[in-house]
Amino acid sequence: METKVSAVGGDSRVITIFDTTLRDGEQAPGCSMNQAEKLEVAKRLESMGVDVIEAGFAIASPGDLASIREIARVVRGSVLASLARSVELDIDAAWEALRGAERPRIHTFIATSPIHMEYKLRMKPDEVVERAVEMVRYARKRCPDVEFSAEDASRSDPAFLCRVFTAVIEAGASTVNMPDTVGYATPNEYAALVRAVRAGTPNIGAAALSVHCHDDLGLAVANSLAAIEAGADQVECTLNGLGERAGNAALEEIVMAMRTRRDVIGARCGVDSTQIYAASRLVSAVTGVRVQPNKAIVGENAFAHESGIHQHGVLANAKTYEIMTPESIGLPRNRMVLGKHSGRHAFDERLSELGFRFDTERTARLFEAFKALADKKKTVNDRDLEALARDAAPERPEEWKLERFIINSGSTITATSAVRLVSAGRGAEARRVESVATGDGPVDACFNAIDKIVGSGATLEDYSVDSVTGGKDAQGEARVRLAREGRAYNGYGVSTDVIEASVRAYVDAINAMVAETASVDDIPATDRSA
Repeated sequence: METKVSAVGGDSRVITIFDTTLRDGEQAPGCSMNQAEKLEVAKRLESMGVDVIEAGFAIASPGDLASIREIARVVRGSVLASLARSVELDIDAAWEALRGAERPRIHTFIATSPIHMEYKLRMKPDEVVERAVEMVRYARKRCPDVEFSAEDASRSDPAFLCRVFTAVIEAGASTVNMPDTVGYATPNEYAALVRAVRAGTPNIGAAALSVHCHDDLGLAVANSLAAIEAGADQVECTLNGLGERAGNAALEEIVMAMRTRRDVIGARCGVDSTQIYAASRLVSAVTGVRVQPNKAIVGENAFAHESGIHQHGVLANAKTYEIMTPESIGLPRNRMVLGKHSGRHAFDERLSELGFRFDTERTARLFEAFKALADKKKTVNDRDLEALARDAAPERPEEWKLERFIINSGSTITATSAVRLVSAGRGAEARRVESVATGDGPVDACFNAIDKIVGSGATLEDYSVDSVTGGKDAQGEARVRLAREGRAYNGYGVSTDVIEASVRAYVDAINAMVAETASVDDIPATDRSA
């Protein structure tokens, strides 16, 4: 594969954006995604123009391998990567998952810092170099594009780091990555390390130099931008800054910083920034992790102005307090009020402006849901539409559907719920199952009734209900997280009735669990052993 190496300095530099939301982002507690959700996010990343999509860690689980394989089958254009330790079994699993990709990349790594080599790997530096070279060569025989990462590079000896990089590039690595794995570096230190690697690695011109920063000290984006200015070619990041511990460098912040301060940073990328808002909302929906209101770029308050002085300035000239436009990230504006008399054309146009793209059948179902909501509310605004759209996507097989529920609750009686679900039964005819249960309140009673029907064996890890908009007729959006055997499954539901929204979210989480089990069952036994 031809390696793109850009010269340091100058506005002509194009930075490769490597998104690891589906791998490192998913490793954040409670952020696991099923196959359908991963595919939906991958297609959005491809549409945005993300250069490299790290689709997962194939050896981690049969579900991960199956998801990477499906993404490799569908996504075209972007490079698709799978992570692998410097172990033959990992590399074999990565290649098995990526085999169908148009542009596959095996991403292998080993730690290079003294503390990791001594206490985690229990290997001498010479052994680490030997293993790294051996595994890069092994991966290179399978895949023309191999990335090597020196885990904990920011706490590694710069001279040793250059030695490792020189060796793996000679062995065939087309990208070398220097992660700030524990978020320890400061911008000046990290930029200096980038310059040291460029100066001390004789064959660095034969590979792209990548950076991967964590946010433990809140410096992930600052370190990434400093690295770009110092000569990095590729930046690894995630949507909404998801990731282990405090998270990773946020893709939206890096992209918009380069776009807004190109005069200082002197580099650009090929990501379509107008899709950032929709991508952020999608990731929030499928992971169940809400974006904090004051989050840069995509937070609810990022373009909000409450101060009278600020409002006056913005009304006079938006540039007084807005250094970028809301439209530049695809942030929708309420240009059109939708109600029960609105037609399909206006609805379709607004849905498209919000960044949602569904097939004809799903759009028709969503329009019916919109009409039903419009009968309950006077007006339907953008946040209502977003809630409806998130409830409809990503689409996954529904083992169970809610048909009805009845609750009996009050301050002096035990809450009781009767829930009826419909199950297709995977290849069987539809059947209706009803159960009655009590609980500590109406929601708990409903959840208990559902558990009696499906027998999932899962535990409720998190549950929340929020108002989509203000007013008595506001929709409520419920989020549920179930846990079973170390895996988390997120569910989402929306309704003007918060009990119904909660029940729908619980059933959605159950369906996510069933869908993942089904995807694992579809993997050949020989692949499951990888």
